[in-house]
Amino acid sequence: MKKLTCLASAVLGLLSTSAAMAQSTVTLYGLVDAGYNHVSGLKNGSFNGIASGIMEGSRWGLRGNEDLGGGYKAIFTLESRFEVDTGSVTNRPNSGTQLPDRVSNSVAASLTGLAIPAALKAGLITGTNTNIATNAFGVNLAGNLFDRQAFAGLITPFGAFTLGRQYTPAYLINGAFDASQTQSSLAAGQIASLPAAFDIRLSNTVQYGIKTGGITAALMYGAGEVLGNSSAGRFFGGMVMYAGDGFALGYGHNEKKNELGQKSLHNDVFGANVTIGPGTLYGQYATIKDENPSGLATIGAGVSASAIAAGLPAALAPAVGAAYQSAYNAAFRQDARLMHIGYKVTSGVHTVVVAYNRLDDKRAVNADTDSYGATYTYALSKRTNLNAVLTRYNNKGAGQIAPGGNGFLGGVTAAAGVDSTNIAFGIRHTF
Repeated sequence: MKKLTCLASAVLGLLSTSAAMAQSTVTLYGLVDAGYNHVSGLKNGSFNGIASGIMEGSRWGLRGNEDLGGGYKAIFTLESRFEVDTGSVTNRPNSGTQLPDRVSNSVAASLTGLAIPAALKAGLITGTNTNIATNAFGVNLAGNLFDRQAFAGLITPFGAFTLGRQYTPAYLINGAFDASQTQSSLAAGQIASLPAAFDIRLSNTVQYGIKTGGITAALMYGAGEVLGNSSAGRFFGGMVMYAGDGFALGYGHNEKKNELGQKSLHNDVFGANVTIGPGTLYGQYATIKDENPSGLATIGAGVSASAIAAGLPAALAPAVGAAYQSAYNAAFRQDARLMHIGYKVTSGVHTVVVAYNRLDDKRAVNADTDSYGATYTYALSKRTNLNAVLTRYNNKGAGQIAPGGNGFLGGVTAAAGVDSTNIAFGIRHTF
């Protein structure tokens, strides 16, 4: 269970450790991760600088519990991110507001028959791209204090109930059966991060989890809380994992509806690991499907307003807005498979992870990305370690992903098909 508690999963972690808790406690905990980060292949050349969250996102939190007797415990967790390099609680990718080339190309192709001046058409695409990236490409752009986790709950003799902002079930399986456990640019999810292939955390969720013998399972429901449309933004997910003697198997499912109540991003994740030789071999296969992307419902209205401001007759603006709405919905759809194989070995103070990941895009645009590399960790103590990362991203077709870290997005490379290399050296301290 250690791999899952490292992801700070309330249900899975607390179910496995609650017996050791005191009668009533509040614990301050956290992690500080920072170091040098090099990323090649970006639009303005290579990035060389200090980054926060190379192996794990820097954070601090409060975790509390009260023993109510009879096998019942009240619990809570409040967890906040921060950026060691700037002191901020938000960050943006090194590529800034640059979108993948395939978005502009796809939108432009969809609007070929739209009868408006070419300059206006191009200007509306540029403006819409900038608005989308400004509002969506980054981490905790709203600046929420407890963006990582914020929940309260009750542990009972028949399972744990928690509600608030929590990790999603499919993402927990993704992390548990990744040799990197989502750490560094070598993690499988990094090559499927823009647009996001998984809902990592969600607000307004209720979760039930249980651990019995070698089986751990959880169910989660998320309320969209959209007035007048109960299905808008609604989420459902579940996971089950069996840990045996020297092996583990797991399955996770996420499904969400967009702000209009249409079926949006959904995932099925299958994973396994087995002890082989001195280490553990990991394997994972995940499906990524999104026919109605979330967060795009206002594009049409925005384009209509911009077109009128640019001099287009008001009578024509709604049709132009609808055309752009349809084009962007199509451009951000997802249909892909994510595959991972990796090996992790720890010997004394040394930990080495090697892995290969593949994102196989099933759409006609064929935006494929492979990544492979190694990470090395040297433990200075139980709480402090030094880390080194070497990862290569090979973008094929319309693929354009740049390496990120556990605490930040990598963004995109200079153009479709441009590859990238990440070299990083950092220090991580937990408290």
